[in-house]
Amino acid sequence: MLNIVLFGPPGAGKGTQSQRLVERYGLIHLSTGDLLRAEIAAGSVLGLEAKKLMDQGVLVPDSVVIGMIESRLLTQQDARGFIFDGFPRTIAQAEALDTLLNTHGAPVRCMLSLVVSEPELVARLLKRGADSGRADDSDESVIRTRVQEYERKTAPVAGHYHKQNKLREVNGVGAIEEIFQALCREVDGCAV
Repeated sequence: MLNIVLFGPPGAGKGTQSQRLVERYGLIHLSTGDLLRAEIAAGSVLGLEAKKLMDQGVLVPDSVVIGMIESRLLTQQDARGFIFDGFPRTIAQAEALDTLLNTHGAPVRCMLSLVVSEPELVARLLKRGADSGRADDSDESVIRTRVQEYERKTAPVAGHYHKQNKLREVNGVGAIEEIFQALCREVDGCAV
């Protein structure tokens, strides 16, 4: 099973590239936000627990998210692999994901990290905000805060996979197709 973590700050191009990787390698895209919404819509025990917490304005605990990921793994055992987008966001989540996947004999093969400078991220997100009307992409100071928050809290996850020799950094600036081909070279290298 080919399990990949797609990683990078807001505006790095994860959404664009994850869809292309899904198509190329026949993977299942796993976004924790999508998982939460699907479990809630299905009325599952985990979904009901998550909804109760979200309605109270509380973050859904890692154990619930990991439970949802395990549920997806169990219902899609014939999958060629998964691409994790937006998860893990902390070292604790990375450790929990590793434990879960190793238990199922399907470890993370590699983390693909899109590397983009802060000025480029800000420019991209402002453009996205102008095009889409997303409020969180319309204010430069809010964008800079989000990028700094990523650097402080989420970027250290790359070190977790670096220690396992699974981190693959890819320049996230350039033509979409060029970036995609660079990602594919890294996937092909870790798929063996």
